[in-house]
Amino acid sequence: MREINNKMLQRLYWKRKEWMHSVKRFDRTQQFIVLFLTLLSVFMLLPIVYIFNHAFKPLHELFQFPPTFIVRNPTFQNFIELLSLTQSTSVPASRYMLNSIIVTFLATVGMVATGAVCAYALSKHRFPGSKLIFGSIIASLLFAPETIAIPRYVIVQSLGIMNSYFGHVLPMIAMPVGVFLIKQFIDQVPNEMIEAAKIDGTTEFGIFMRIVIPMVMPAIATITILAFQNAWGNAETSTLFMQEDAMKTLPFYMGTLTSNLANSVARQGAAAAGALIMFLPSLIIFLLSQRKVISTMAHSGIK
Repeated sequence: MREINNKMLQRLYWKRKEWMHSVKRFDRTQQFIVLFLTLLSVFMLLPIVYIFNHAFKPLHELFQFPPTFIVRNPTFQNFIELLSLTQSTSVPASRYMLNSIIVTFLATVGMVATGAVCAYALSKHRFPGSKLIFGSIIASLLFAPETIAIPRYVIVQSLGIMNSYFGHVLPMIAMPVGVFLIKQFIDQVPNEMIEAAKIDGTTEFGIFMRIVIPMVMPAIATITILAFQNAWGNAETSTLFMQEDAMKTLPFYMGTLTSNLANSVARQGAAAAGALIMFLPSLIIFLLSQRKVISTMAHSGIK
């Protein structure tokens, strides 16, 4: 055991020595940049640390002045309170959670799939009006969501999909940002490669799935994260299109925790726990796809 510990200490010593040697090779400008970026990364991690600590604070720490950043007496009472709030109602909190999982999955798949297919058609298939359609998609980014709320409600009501999962998913399917970003990557796919695949007898679907999608995977991963965040945190469809409580999602339920109360103290612990639950899935998805996101930001494209 002592020999193993000595070997580990020796390895740590040599790694530390190599790191110090590499740092010494930096000039003062590079050392300043490394120090600045390190401090900036620590500063950007503070909100994440805060939201984790805030969810486990007892009620007296939530309203303590001056406020504390790190929880002193962590407790799970906030999560217990969050689950117990719906025991006296006909719809439990687990039902809201299940609805959110189903809607988020279907909406994310739908947004990514429709965005990729639309981007491929606009990028590699020239047809009359393609530029006008793409320009209209870009122009739709200028409209605020409130401007299309009434037309969207009329369409959903006319289709008869109120109080259904399809009523949640359909209003979120269109994602102009996804079409734009994926199209920029597909534009870099060589046309010669697609023509060679057609000569070999590959179908259009095979070209799309076997050639195009693997080459634009960084953009797909980024759009997946954006689509997931949009669908997971969306409470608009529950507010506008769902009259039955059993079809509403978790974001809507979280929005009702502290509303219409006689004071601003009640349910704050449950709201803090709910905020952590809403934040965790987005953090996990980002950590799993961060390499692809960085590739998209660098816009490496096809090399």
